[in-house]
Amino acid sequence: MRRRVVGIETEYGLMAARADGGASAMDAEHAAQHLFQPLLRAGRSSNLFLANGGRLYLDVGAHPEYATAECDRLEDLLEQDRAGAAILAELALRADESFAEVGAPERLHLFRNNLDAEGNSCGCHENYLLHRRRDFRQVADALITFFITRQILVGNGRIRIGASGAHLVFSQRAEQMWDAVSAATTRSRPIINTRDEPLADSGSYRRMHVIVGDTNVAEPTTALKIGATEMLLQAVEDGLRIEDLALADPMRAIREVSLDLSGRTEVELADGRRMSATAIQKEIRDRVLASLAPGSLDEMHAYVADLWGRGIAALESGDWSGIDTELDIAIKKKLLETYAARLGAGLADARIRRLDMSYHDITDAGIVKKLEKAGLVRRLTTDEGVRHAMTRAPLTTRAHLRGRIVAAGEAARTDVTVDWVHARLDDQSTPPLTLNDPLASEDPRVDAFIEKISSSAPVLPA
Repeated sequence: MRRRVVGIETEYGLMAARADGGASAMDAEHAAQHLFQPLLRAGRSSNLFLANGGRLYLDVGAHPEYATAECDRLEDLLEQDRAGAAILAELALRADESFAEVGAPERLHLFRNNLDAEGNSCGCHENYLLHRRRDFRQVADALITFFITRQILVGNGRIRIGASGAHLVFSQRAEQMWDAVSAATTRSRPIINTRDEPLADSGSYRRMHVIVGDTNVAEPTTALKIGATEMLLQAVEDGLRIEDLALADPMRAIREVSLDLSGRTEVELADGRRMSATAIQKEIRDRVLASLAPGSLDEMHAYVADLWGRGIAALESGDWSGIDTELDIAIKKKLLETYAARLGAGLADARIRRLDMSYHDITDAGIVKKLEKAGLVRRLTTDEGVRHAMTRAPLTTRAHLRGRIVAAGEAARTDVTVDWVHARLDDQSTPPLTLNDPLASEDPRVDAFIEKISSSAPVLPA
């Protein structure tokens, strides 16, 4: 596979609940203040870059958000994504401990999902580095069909309650999208955001910002979501054409596809034909694999290609047993239906809905770690790899340079301001750095900058 920087931004749902099961009077704003209190006490802010190259901050609506470091390996991305969840879960645990010390009954819960009980949305955004080309808009338009139909494989599942009762649908994001391609992010909430903010050399690169994806829980689902997109982007860059699969009405199609858990609902193409989401995904996968050179897939992308095919086959056959430890929608369907049958209840039952939320809860109250240990959810990372990713950036991208700068500043107790591209000493004793190449992991200017940080460290009394 061609080297490509990829990153994920995940907004987390946050709520406080009483340990005794009662309702808490603490709103999300106050819960967020408690969550970020350890960082604020350390003299830092609620918007900071970390030594692992990632960014942790509080987004609009009291949503904690973690953006992974730039990754050019899918393995690194999975570790970075899970590291973000682990960092936030540790902050929640520290908040719980502080509540217990003063006898407060509250406990914090953080959710990797996209809708709260009030219908408010939080997102999971994907970022892909592209070489700048004049026909970017045409490329983006051509990818819309892929992003709309991939929800049958990488949606995280939602209990939808309507006039006909409660039933499971593919995606929590599908009914939150209002445009196919746009420069807006919240007003129209497009599938692909075209705002030209490359966070790199603008003459060479641009960043494709994908907003439509669900926040996944199972690591194989995240791997499929990102890995299949990487494979398609490489194929398109090499000349693959998929414009003949353009949809007549993308916003109607994304909702129609989400509602039919069989994947067989046919949507109308721009040329008047009708195809099901499974047929479209199969056609795109076949074209992508045919366009890639034999043996060009690394081990992780070969796994993704296999899971992509197995997911489509499972939907076509109706037998999901071969994917029910790997894809969120299949895991959740089995989990909820088994529990509902045991209770003799429907999906609208409050106990079923609590189980649904527990699947997304990353704190100790959640159930996914237990499911992983029981072999009911497949894991692709290791505890050791995630612990390393909590404090160390990937070695092969610009994140390595940023992580070294942040770590040096922390060790020297020196104020350093960084963002995705820039770094500067707050005392302005040295010129700021601009790191425009996301694929560069070595830079002698960074070595000199870190030396300056070390030499400016305050002398502590013996």
